Amino acid sequence: MSFGKAVDLLRLAMLATTRRGISLAEIETEFSCVRRTAQRMVVALEEAFPATERLVADDGRAHWRLPARAVAHLLSPTADELAALSAAELELERAGLGPEAGQLRTLAGKVRALIPGEHVSRLETDEEAVLEAMGFAARPGPRATQNPDVDAAIGHALKGPCRLRICYRSRADDEASWRTVEPLGLLLGSRRYIVAIDTAKRDGNIRHFRVESMVAAEVLSESFAWPEDFNLKDYANRAFGSYYDAKEHGEVVWKFAPHAAERAAGYQFHPEQSSETLDDGSLVVRFAASGHVEMCWHLYAWGDAVEVISPPVLAEMVHPWRRHDFPSLP
Repeated sequence: MSFGKAVDLLRLAMLATTRRGISLAEIETEFSCVRRTAQRMVVALEEAFPATERLVADDGRAHWRLPARAVAHLLSPTADELAALSAAELELERAGLGPEAGQLRTLAGKVRALIPGEHVSRLETDEEAVLEAMGFAARPGPRATQNPDVDAAIGHALKGPCRLRICYRSRADDEASWRTVEPLGLLLGSRRYIVAIDTAKRDGNIRHFRVESMVAAEVLSESFAWPEDFNLKDYANRAFGSYYDAKEHGEVVWKFAPHAAERAAGYQFHPEQSSETLDDGSLVVRFAASGHVEMCWHLYAWGDAVEVISPPVLAEMVHPWRRHDFPSLP
């Protein structure tokens, strides 16, 4: 079956999930085809989806109906469709149709809630890219430069999964050298890091490789066995940003002054954080992570509105540089 026919079959299956199903005449109209083609499409529908039912309506015409549960797992929205919802919501807001925009926002929330969990992160990233291309979203501020060829190779290797050969220069290297790694995921932040196993160092440690320090990359035809005990989400939660150092991992406690508490409450500093509002109105945030330098970069923007309670080494890095004259908080 060609790709185009497969897409048409999936579209037909979606149309057949309505309460009354779909008839041959409706198939002819929907797909701009002749009766014989419509009949072949129905045969293909019955073969691909055994749960398809043939019903006879009051007008004597046959209709084919498919339970929605039979195709629900195949009908996740695309990034383009989600972006179109967001764009339509913005247009309604601009037109002064606040209630209608709110209803569309509620609908979009329901659609997102039905997306399988493993697809959510990828779709959100793709949706942001589509919105940016449409002119409805922008990414202000500095960002690391990107190499399209390296990014493409990383994407292909992660989908495999396949081993990846990278020409990489670490901070300690005078020149870039070739290495072969087994990529397990990508950490996104002010810097992007590939989480991977270096095939030349089978010591049980997982390493990070800065994408921006890769001069070149090529996908190898060799696949590899995914570590059974590795979960990228759990691994990422061990760091504050995209950098992880096992030696720094531990409890982190920040105390935000009363005048900054409301603003700080609007942030998720870490997926597993806990928060407590004290009697004086200050906010205490606790989580476990590593990456003291990245924490410092963020904490500096809060000036003297935040106090590091723990760990002491982070407090020593931050407190001498706290300012009181920032005109606004993050």
